Amino acid sequence: MDPEYDLIVVGGGPAGSTAAAAVAMRGHRVLLLERETFPRYQIGESLLPATVHGLCGILGVADEVAEAGFTLKRGGTLRWGRDPKPWQFSFAMTPRLPEPTATAFQVERSRFDEILLRNAARVGAQVREGSTVRRVVAGDDERVRGVEYTDADGNTRTAHGRYVIDASGNTSRIHSGVGGTRVYSDFFRNLAVFGYFAGGRRLPEPNRGNIFCAAFDAGWLWYIPLRDDLTSVGAVISPENNPSVQRDPRATWQDMIRACPEVAELLDGVPVATEPPYDRVRVRKDWSYWKKSLWKPGMALVGDAACFVDPVLSSGVHLATYGALLAARAVNSALDGSVPEERGFAEFETRYRREYGVFYEFLIAFYDMERNDESYFWSAKKVTKVDSTEAAAFAELAGGLVSGDTVVLGAQWSAASAELDGAVGRLATADDRVNPLLSTRVVGETFRTGNDLQEQALYGGPLDDSRPADSDRLVASADGLGWDTRATGI
Repeated sequence: MDPEYDLIVVGGGPAGSTAAAAVAMRGHRVLLLERETFPRYQIGESLLPATVHGLCGILGVADEVAEAGFTLKRGGTLRWGRDPKPWQFSFAMTPRLPEPTATAFQVERSRFDEILLRNAARVGAQVREGSTVRRVVAGDDERVRGVEYTDADGNTRTAHGRYVIDASGNTSRIHSGVGGTRVYSDFFRNLAVFGYFAGGRRLPEPNRGNIFCAAFDAGWLWYIPLRDDLTSVGAVISPENNPSVQRDPRATWQDMIRACPEVAELLDGVPVATEPPYDRVRVRKDWSYWKKSLWKPGMALVGDAACFVDPVLSSGVHLATYGALLAARAVNSALDGSVPEERGFAEFETRYRREYGVFYEFLIAFYDMERNDESYFWSAKKVTKVDSTEAAAFAELAGGLVSGDTVVLGAQWSAASAELDGAVGRLATADDRVNPLLSTRVVGETFRTGNDLQEQALYGGPLDDSRPADSDRLVASADGLGWDTRATGI
């Protein structure tokens, strides 16, 4: 059967809306199927500048997001490491990210996600909410050629497409068809219990809108100012707390807040939220995982359907939308014949794995910084506790990023942690022009792609790409939506 669509996207969150919009903007036929009806609740409320000024700029929604009234975020404030006093970093402390592009937002995801979804429809994608995908449809050659879904009226339908992108999140029903089962990280095998307060004290200016992350004996807490009358608060703790969470998640959540003086003080006398959907206490387990492969002929995985890493650096939406943009580039370039399918999707997978890998490495080093050696939680979050199996799995994940020798890899992570710790120690005496954190290898690598995305949106490409030349490497087109092969000789 001839395909009705060039691309079918499963899931309408940031990843799905990004992929759908990026392919529709090139004039292709796109169908987006979303199980729920927007607006809908979602966690992951703290964004990075790469999403706000890079991805949203490429998709044409940067102004709409800027005008939505979200809380401005200039950086992060943390009680983490050797110094008992909180420290902060600013996105603006680098010449590559001058104001106003050195900011991000704390967002109510119901509103932010709807902006992206409606934009996908505005640029030409067919968006069908209330539509649950049941399975993929494959041909005799096992290539994915469409999906079977139940529409909003309960009817079973089949849609055929040249490509399918699964962006349906961590509860995806179809991800196992690509790369088998998920590979879970034992090092980041945490539990999160989170909810909301109807207000809360704010940090002094200019850090009023910062996310505040505070380490304490049982783990760490996030504190995100969403509105003057709404604050997101979550505890990331070990799975050993699961019995108490199952018995009474709200009581466990409140106990964890009381156990962290820095956060408890900010919430003293503040009532919990009673406004739906913020009146519930929620739980999420197994934060960090990835797949052994992210695509097969006719289908790719993006967002939480593909991978997720611990939330301390607010990387979730960035990784999801960046992966979706990479997949859209592969689809667009295959559809217009400029890059062979296998080559374009190999580029998608290589870059996506690399981006996940640099965040993963950063977070191992970041956890290792915390010096609460007497805590059960923190004693397990040391580089020395990363077993050889997980280190080998990471080496396989990251490909050429690191050596496959797990001893060498452990030494690299330890060195990154020491370098990061030293940079944090220099923050207090740094001027307002250079952030010592950015002088470290691990932080520079982590934020490099985000900087490139912002410059792609502003200038049509990175201003200063100092990475070694690679004859096999594809270059993003000026609009950021496809691959430009002129520099590669393909």
